[in-house]
Amino acid sequence: MSLHDDAVSVLDGYDGADAQQAELRLAYLDHLAGHPDGMWKACEAGHLTASALVIDPQRGRVLLTLHKKLRMWLQMGGHCEPQDTTLAAAALREATEESGIAGLVLLPGGPVRLDRHPIPAPCHRHLDVQYAVTATAGAVEQISDESLDLRWFPYDEVAGVADASVVRLLEDTRARLRQGR
Repeated sequence: MSLHDDAVSVLDGYDGADAQQAELRLAYLDHLAGHPDGMWKACEAGHLTASALVIDPQRGRVLLTLHKKLRMWLQMGGHCEPQDTTLAAAALREATEESGIAGLVLLPGGPVRLDRHPIPAPCHRHLDVQYAVTATAGAVEQISDESLDLRWFPYDEVAGVADASVVRLLEDTRARLRQGR
């Protein structure tokens, strides 16, 4: 199965939390149907990306990266690569590379959220598929060359440093953790 096929399968099975998530799901599927290259950075009409919120539920905190280009505190994530076989694998790879933490574990249940956002030309938008990963106790982060900084934030401090998309991702991740799925 190709990464494109995996993305379609993942999105077909995605059960978003609200009407806006359902609309995004359909927009992502329409995009993939119209763009066989819609998984790749070269697709100037927009492309899917994969990200993951690194969470330490035992200590009630998340690891955010100060993105080098955007200069914003965000979850780990980025473009899919040819070696990625699934969206989940791409999200896990990005989280591991950008956090420097080995042994991250994807939260069960597939993507937590979808987030579409504009980006500078030549492309026009990212269609982000957002996952969550848990860090093991005592995990030590290591900054990558894609970040200006990495920092653990208690849950209640995230809204003060990150944009609304990260706050929503954290809220939905915490809800999934409470549900045990």
